[in-house]
Amino acid sequence: MAKSITTYNVVDFGAKPNGKIDSTKSFLMAWNKVCTSNKPSIIYVPHGKFLLGRVTFSGELCVNKNISIIIDGTLVAPSDYNVIGEASYWLMFEKVSGVSIHGGVLDGKGTSLWDCKNSGKSCPIGATTLGFCNSDNIIVTGLTSRNSQMFHIVIYECRNVKVHGVKVVAPENSPNTDGIHVQLSSDITITKPKIRTGDDCISIGPGSRNLWIEDVVCGPGHGISIGSLGWSLNEPGVKNVTVKSATFSKTQNGFRIKSWGKPSGGFVRHVHFVDATMIDVQNPIIIDQNYCPFYKGCPNEESGVMIDDVSYKDIQGTSATKVAVKFECSSKQPCKRIKLENVKLTLKDEAPKALCNHVAGTAFGTVQPESCL
Repeated sequence: MAKSITTYNVVDFGAKPNGKIDSTKSFLMAWNKVCTSNKPSIIYVPHGKFLLGRVTFSGELCVNKNISIIIDGTLVAPSDYNVIGEASYWLMFEKVSGVSIHGGVLDGKGTSLWDCKNSGKSCPIGATTLGFCNSDNIIVTGLTSRNSQMFHIVIYECRNVKVHGVKVVAPENSPNTDGIHVQLSSDITITKPKIRTGDDCISIGPGSRNLWIEDVVCGPGHGISIGSLGWSLNEPGVKNVTVKSATFSKTQNGFRIKSWGKPSGGFVRHVHFVDATMIDVQNPIIIDQNYCPFYKGCPNEESGVMIDDVSYKDIQGTSATKVAVKFECSSKQPCKRIKLENVKLTLKDEAPKALCNHVAGTAFGTVQPESCL
């Protein structure tokens, strides 16, 4: 016989849906209650706005491996960015197993912090809105993250995570507001995200393996990026990544791999970009092994990151710049087994160009701009 499911409403623990009274303790009380339960449990967040400070939902003492958090309301960060501005995360799930989050809006209230950063003043670095650390068997569906101070969703040192139908919303000029960032994690599936933000829509950091990303809508933003990689010498590599069915609209990049120009034992292997539409994208296809934002403090060495077996298939659309395909690889560690198949990128009234440095590979079918491989 299936175990019955017990539901705990955060309001019953004292949470106030007015967006003004801090409900952090009430949420933690509900969390502690479900953690100690030996049967499947639901934390229910009803309609309304719930003000939360920095909070860590720890699974260290959890016996429950079947916890659902169903959100019909909005979780709101403090309006004073300093309250969580120096914290790594606003909402963190750490060492949890079998947790799922469904629906809801997370409002990071990041606008005033971005204004501070864009003005050049000294400001806090800012908090990631939602983090999962050292956790497994996680599901996130139908969640909306709005105006995060920094990254919206981070998956770090996790295994078996499924993210479906999330929305990320932040302005084009909001700094460091990556949509979904994955690092040191394996067996991650991201499907049907819609991401409008000021940095990478999806970023894939060192030690990420077995990623399936499908049906992405991205723009504005900086595209889908693997990297930046190679900052440290002994860095775990990235392998087995598939991105299928993506639409990029007026983004800075489409598919990007980036590494710093310095020695590293890192690598990128077995990456497949399939079926994408580019609409006025500045760099539709780019590998940049001399990555150095703002050209400040550049290492000015050759990247040691090995890039091997990367394919681009069935990619079409328009480039916003003359160089639509750019493979700027390392002379010390040239890119190899790069494949282009059925790529058709145009530029207003003229043919765009491809640029290759230190790269070996092959082109199949129709490839425009003319391949430089």
